[in-house]
Amino acid sequence: MEPAVLRDDMVDSLEHESKGCLRTTRVSAAMRTVPRHAFVADDRGAYADRPFERFGTRVLAPSTVARLVEALAPEDGDSVLVVGAGVGYTAAVLAELVGERNVHAIDITRRLVVEARRNLAEAGYEGVLVDRRDGADGLPEYAPYDRVLLEAAAVRPPAALVDQTAEEGRLVMPHGAGEQTLVVVEDGEVTERLGGVAFQPMLVEGEQADTVERNRTRREDREFARRNAQSRTGWEQDWIDWDI
Repeated sequence: MEPAVLRDDMVDSLEHESKGCLRTTRVSAAMRTVPRHAFVADDRGAYADRPFERFGTRVLAPSTVARLVEALAPEDGDSVLVVGAGVGYTAAVLAELVGERNVHAIDITRRLVVEARRNLAEAGYEGVLVDRRDGADGLPEYAPYDRVLLEAAAVRPPAALVDQTAEEGRLVMPHGAGEQTLVVVEDGEVTERLGGVAFQPMLVEGEQADTVERNRTRREDREFARRNAQSRTGWEQDWIDWDI
């Protein structure tokens, strides 16, 4: 079956009241246009509403992408930052909505950055900027952004991403650890809660799939450093008799 037909069937199912993921004509049109099979190797499976695994990350199901983009509510010409570029599909949908030159995407995993760039170019969105960055740092060079999308869970909105969101802009993210909720953040405060989600946690440098294997994580490194900084140095130890 032709990809365009499969794509229409996918969008029709997302618009159906049983799922209700797609509510606006603009987002529906964008998802009908973007060739998802350019981002997922299995041509037929690309249009199934299920996630995939790629380079240690989850490729979001179409229904999840629809929820994220609807929550983000980008307007034509908005500048958008996607934190967690993955294979690039969400960035492509956003490029259809705001223009590819207005979409910036970052990912902490180098292989995914290369993959996203290749997929976006193949799909016709080579104007989207994709860079390797720690998501918690955002991409300050092009800030502020009218819309920021975090495709990973965090227990609180990352300060840098809040700072890089324009006034009257919005940050959309999975909020929480064990139990997660999709939320809209405006002016640093959660203003909308849009139901439960299940995302992988936001990674920090050293935790990505293509990093050199380590005996402990970067977070543990920071904890060890904190404990060491708070411990007493040799001359403060009362068991040493410095008069001898």
